[in-house]
Amino acid sequence: MVSMTEKPSERTDAEWREALTPEQFRVLREAGTERPWTGELLEEDRAGFYTCGGCGAELFVAGTKFDSHCGWPSFYETINPEAVTLIEDNTLGQTRTEVRCASCNGHLGHVFPDGFGTPTGLRYCMNSIALKFTPDE
Repeated sequence: MVSMTEKPSERTDAEWREALTPEQFRVLREAGTERPWTGELLEEDRAGFYTCGGCGAELFVAGTKFDSHCGWPSFYETINPEAVTLIEDNTLGQTRTEVRCASCNGHLGHVFPDGFGTPTGLRYCMNSIALKFTPDE
């Protein structure tokens, strides 16, 4: 059994592979994307909060989630600006902004400036598998 490093940001690939399912590893550690309309959190509409599926850091409040009709859970803002790291992503022949967990550097999804009708105008388009949901009690 591999022992887990205290700080998630310092875990080795072997430690991450032990802690995550193969699909979680592909998305969180290799910047993969789950297929649209397949994520278990897409239809989640209860009050609560969303955390990183890798390290448990708090990322989003359920009240900021909205239906963007894109096939992935979408939020208009993070729980606080320091919760995520934004990185320019030039893959797939386009420029996008990748969203990573600031605590463990796990890939969460992308943010787009097309959240029209939201208070921020942003759409944080996240992979369900990269998140965990905790309902309010």
